[in-house]
Amino acid sequence: MSGIVGLFDVQGQRDFDCALARGMNESLRHRGPGDGRLHLEPGLALGHRRLPVVDLAAGQQPLLNEDGSVALVFDGEIYNFQALASELAALGHVFRTRSDTEVIIHAWEAWGESCVGHFRGMFAFALWDRARQTLFLARDRLGAKPLYYAALGDGSVIFGSELKALMRHPGFERRIDSRAVEEYFAFGYVPDPRTIFLAAWKLPPGHAICIRRGVALPLPREYWDVRFSLDSPIGFEEAAAEFGGRLREAVRLRLGAEAPLGALLTGDADSSAVLAAMAGLSEKPVDTCSIVFDDPGFKETGMAGAVAGLYRSNHSSGTARLDDLDFADMLSGLYDEPFADSAAIPFYRLCELARKRMTVALSGIGGDEVLAGHRRYRLHLMGERLRAAMPAGVRQAVFGLLGGVYSAAGWAPRVFRGQAVFQALAKNTVEAYFHSVSLLHDDMRRRLFSASFRRDLAGYEAIEVFRRHVRRAQTADPLALIQYLDIKTCLAGRVNTRVDRASMAHSLEVRAPLLDHGLVEWLAALPSAFKLRGKEGRFLLKQAMASQLPRNVLYQTGRAFDVPFDRWLRGSLKRRMRDIVLGDTLAATGIFDAGYLQHLVDTHLLGVRDHSAPLWALLMFEAFLRRAGQPVSSA
Repeated sequence: MSGIVGLFDVQGQRDFDCALARGMNESLRHRGPGDGRLHLEPGLALGHRRLPVVDLAAGQQPLLNEDGSVALVFDGEIYNFQALASELAALGHVFRTRSDTEVIIHAWEAWGESCVGHFRGMFAFALWDRARQTLFLARDRLGAKPLYYAALGDGSVIFGSELKALMRHPGFERRIDSRAVEEYFAFGYVPDPRTIFLAAWKLPPGHAICIRRGVALPLPREYWDVRFSLDSPIGFEEAAAEFGGRLREAVRLRLGAEAPLGALLTGDADSSAVLAAMAGLSEKPVDTCSIVFDDPGFKETGMAGAVAGLYRSNHSSGTARLDDLDFADMLSGLYDEPFADSAAIPFYRLCELARKRMTVALSGIGGDEVLAGHRRYRLHLMGERLRAAMPAGVRQAVFGLLGGVYSAAGWAPRVFRGQAVFQALAKNTVEAYFHSVSLLHDDMRRRLFSASFRRDLAGYEAIEVFRRHVRRAQTADPLALIQYLDIKTCLAGRVNTRVDRASMAHSLEVRAPLLDHGLVEWLAALPSAFKLRGKEGRFLLKQAMASQLPRNVLYQTGRAFDVPFDRWLRGSLKRRMRDIVLGDTLAATGIFDAGYLQHLVDTHLLGVRDHSAPLWALLMFEAFLRRAGQPVSSA
């Protein structure tokens, strides 16, 4: 685990400033406090910050092959590297280290660009092949590890694990992308491949880009995508048994480390299932940690300690404070672009506690998406049944009217209460799901933005992110389609970003067995009814783990890390929230309508509506602007 940076002259072989490369590399010290090194040659600079986990003595980077013609910087872990090393040794390759890093170099020599298809793990790497005059950048299938890049006006390409490394370059233009702003206020993050800056891009998950000197910068090439075929002939009972075995195998692969290793417990079924598998594979008790918060309004399930006791882990639990707006400033420094995921706060504190005892931690991250655990999936399918039962014209007329009239229909069944639900029922499948995940719905974003900013957008709407992915989804199954959308957007852009930055801020490596790509592919082939049945999401996991975990853990209704922003912003944070949202920084951008900002603040403070999500998004946007250190110009 580490941080990587680089500069590459696409057109020639100019010498890059060593001090600049070192500064970019040092900006990622938190990702790898153990060691920081550079490799420079004409037209190329590679930098690496190392967090030693495997082959502590000889795993330094940048790593070169035997004759120095191939150089590599790498962030992540290749879990099947030992099997690959044996395969490559049989082909005549000679290894000098026991690290997974060297496997990547020899895999490139043996298989070229297709090497990425052989790797099982989480990774982002940059490989330079002098003989081929080629720079190869690649990112893992599900986006656990980040990689940003930008083409500069002088013909060079710069890249790094985080945007802050690119922002160190004096030639990097910090011009805000107006489409990214629209996407941010819809999703709460900027989805791949866009970043908040026009000049920079995220390399999407499951993509690689091969840059050849003297050739124009190509578009990234997709080497993997999940396909929800739903055509597995396996029966449910057999699938539940096989899931248990596949989970244990995914966990076993992730237990390799020469540094202290443990598990993060959040009290939910996913992290509990991972601990159960770890305990069955470990000869000694597993080190675990969880966190509680000093706010009585925080919905902590209390299950983490019970599961730790069941498996007799060496458990520690800490207490942390949350309601501090200075935290927004700190988070903006971690994420480098606006990021409004409230779970980032408690997860940061959990990683802070865990790092005191371990360098590597396994987590249940990803279960919501790949096992259909989100509550919104069940609600979406209920809406789909109603949409299918009514002609579109009738549905749009009836529920469109109700959505415009009612803000909280107390007479309706609980699931159908509220203006947002009626609005969603009036829409088609993709529009309805986009509506359900949006921080600010379409009409709210139109009111939020100024007339001049809406002109900048020229009609662009964030739902285009979903539409782009729908065209590639290869499924019309209602559940499979929204799982696919979440894997392409929420998982990579929000969940994995949260995990990577919060953990790397503390030099902690987090591994996610439920995101093993082989397991994800196997789950995608199973019928949707295996994953969501009636009101029960994660149905397959619940049946597979029924004999190993208590029912109240598997079937709990509370959500881990459900932060009570609504109350905080009406209480201890009220004054600062009002000052920031209505202050000079946001006003100076020209992006926002001042009257609507006042409306959001007033209606929230009066208790008329819960606007905590959009207000938190505005707080994080303002913190980003102050850290970015330049006036906003949208385009």
